[in-house]
Amino acid sequence: MATPAAVIPSAEFRKELKARGGASAARCYQCATCSSVCELSPEDAPFPRRQMVLAQWGLADQLAGDPAVWLCHQCNDCSVRCPREAKPGDVMQAVRSLTVEKLATPHFMGSLVAKARTTWPLLVGIPILFWILYLAALGRFEHMAEVGPNAGWDHFVPHWMIYSVYFPVAIFVTFVAFSSGMRFWKLMGARASRSGSFVSGLTDALKDVATHKRFASCDAARPRRWGHFWLLWGFMGAAITSAFLIVVLYVPPFQEPIPLPLSHWIKILGNLSAVALVVGGAWLWANRVQDGNRTGATTAFDSFFLYVVLAVIATGCFVEAGRFVLAPQVASWLYVLHLGVVLCLFITFPYSKFAHLLYRTLAMVHERMSTPDEATD
Repeated sequence: MATPAAVIPSAEFRKELKARGGASAARCYQCATCSSVCELSPEDAPFPRRQMVLAQWGLADQLAGDPAVWLCHQCNDCSVRCPREAKPGDVMQAVRSLTVEKLATPHFMGSLVAKARTTWPLLVGIPILFWILYLAALGRFEHMAEVGPNAGWDHFVPHWMIYSVYFPVAIFVTFVAFSSGMRFWKLMGARASRSGSFVSGLTDALKDVATHKRFASCDAARPRRWGHFWLLWGFMGAAITSAFLIVVLYVPPFQEPIPLPLSHWIKILGNLSAVALVVGGAWLWANRVQDGNRTGATTAFDSFFLYVVLAVIATGCFVEAGRFVLAPQVASWLYVLHLGVVLCLFITFPYSKFAHLLYRTLAMVHERMSTPDEATD
């Protein structure tokens, strides 16, 4: 006879779930309306009915390794139609926040971002203060006046200084993402065996991510698809622009002089990426101020990432124009602010809502590699 698995409810989990907007889970009486109306919920492993029970009991470990938590896009078809106003979409969002914190490496960073409603001055202020102290230590503020229409930002902040900060941060973020992703992958694997090619599953999942195909199945919050779509590709365009910029500036035989003219293809690609970020960010912000029942409750975990993205977009646009129209000192201080919020965005990537990209992609790969019967265990 098989030994029954231990079920260990967590009162602390239930307390945190309530604090993060999931208090409505207590209203659920398992009518299964949520699972029946969700177009994303597979027949062989429907959600979020089961996840609502796990949340009510405070079964944090089971939820941490449950791929369905991430297959949910919080389109809120379930919340709109729930007869008890249990708001399953909000509950799933709260569970995702707790899961990101639980899997975070180091854990204190996950806690800081999860509690961004009160910790945001630290999360934003420390990166800005870092840049101020770094620039002051090297006497760079003396070069503020050198910035202008014909002199790029490197006269104030040399490129090597930027690389000396963001390269180590990129390595740190990659390590953290890999570590947290591996923990999540192992937790899912403990629930269901997998077969087939990870690469093949990842390729198919990335196609869905690139097109946001699953969002097309949503009803109540379908417009969010395009906000997320343009925001994703704005980030991708910015990353590609940065990679090409390094090649154009430093790799022979290119090594073009800076600042690059506005008509340069690198500038055009970067500006198009900025437009995509502006459109995506504005779209999501406008969607966020609409009817809460259709967009879901606004939580610190949800809003912090969006507001930092909007800050990066706004400061970036002002910096781009400021070099031509503002006094050098004013434009330079805007550039310091921009560097700070960008650093904040990068450092918090694995702990903020951007972590959806990692966990959701892995959940989609797991879904493709798991057999239907095993996926419901």
